[in-house]
Amino acid sequence: MHIRGQDVRISHMDYMEEAISLARKAIGNVSPNPAVGAVIVKDNEIVGRGYTQPPGGDHAEVVALKQAGELARGASLYVTLEPCCHFGRTPPCTQSIIKAGIREVHFSIIDPNPLVNGKGRDELQRNGIITVEGEKAKEAKEICEAYIKYITTGLPFITLKYAMSIDGKIATHTGESKWISGDTSRKYVHFLRYMSDAVLVGVNTVIKDNPQLTVRYKIESMIHEKQPVRIILDTFGRVPTDSQIFHQPGKTIVVYHKITEDSRLRLIRTGAELIEVPADNDMLDLNKTLEVLGKKGITSILVEGGATIFSSFFDNGLVDKVIAFIAPVIIGGSKAKSPIGGRGADKITEALRLNGVKITQFDNDVMISGYLK
Repeated sequence: MHIRGQDVRISHMDYMEEAISLARKAIGNVSPNPAVGAVIVKDNEIVGRGYTQPPGGDHAEVVALKQAGELARGASLYVTLEPCCHFGRTPPCTQSIIKAGIREVHFSIIDPNPLVNGKGRDELQRNGIITVEGEKAKEAKEICEAYIKYITTGLPFITLKYAMSIDGKIATHTGESKWISGDTSRKYVHFLRYMSDAVLVGVNTVIKDNPQLTVRYKIESMIHEKQPVRIILDTFGRVPTDSQIFHQPGKTIVVYHKITEDSRLRLIRTGAELIEVPADNDMLDLNKTLEVLGKKGITSILVEGGATIFSSFFDNGLVDKVIAFIAPVIIGGSKAKSPIGGRGADKITEALRLNGVKITQFDNDVMISGYLK
């Protein structure tokens, strides 16, 4: 590979940045596949662009190759994830790349899927194609974070989201919580739902707030109409069947431990799917719950409430990412709820700390996000 001077290295990063931008367009549209972007460059010009299509459709590389046509011969491919080399719903991307005559392939990260995991790179190299890896790796990992966890563990990626006042309250002492955050923040939550396979709440949130838990704003990157699966944790099947959550487009799952036959029939009539899991002291086994949901192909879950559910996920070490919206209001009150209950840390040194922190402003609200693992 001939690289002369800093300008060429910058252009490599620019092309990969374009691929990253394309990959973001696929987020929320392609689960359980990873969101991937691809760019084909020849003579310093982009001749093909593509991103992953919904399951069963073309992968990013194939979309870009089809657009480039004969111009792909001798060109360079920039792709955010190592090209696949196995048959799934579609043929191996490596074979399409080789057949098209691509000269070199730049990819951001290795695909951790055991069926790939370096084998795609090796196949390309065996066929005389130069490979370069690592460009924009941090951005590519963030885009594929749910896929990476799911494909390596079989468990969904857990994002815990809440809104609170500047003094750390999620509701007044009377239980009122609408609305702490502003309109722009709440619209962004719909994008978070769209990116997720499922949205999860506890039964008390459904009883108190009667939420819809749907995507009700047009998402710019939306390829097709999609609603996340709605999951209710309800140990004893107390959720009212006239709740809004049962009368929205899409699927609802009720996870329970012990319910009466009448409650079972009542919930089945709503069209909901029922999942039974063990419980301890009336608290559902969250590890078993996530294992079952993972087997159903759910790769990512946005946990939206309430405080008891949040505490349970933290206590069990199941939170991957936290997104907190902080509004410039002061609620006060010693009995007003904080987002996280439970025992908590005994010492500051034992407190959980976020890594990879990002701070974003939505009008007057501030969103803080970061990772626990």
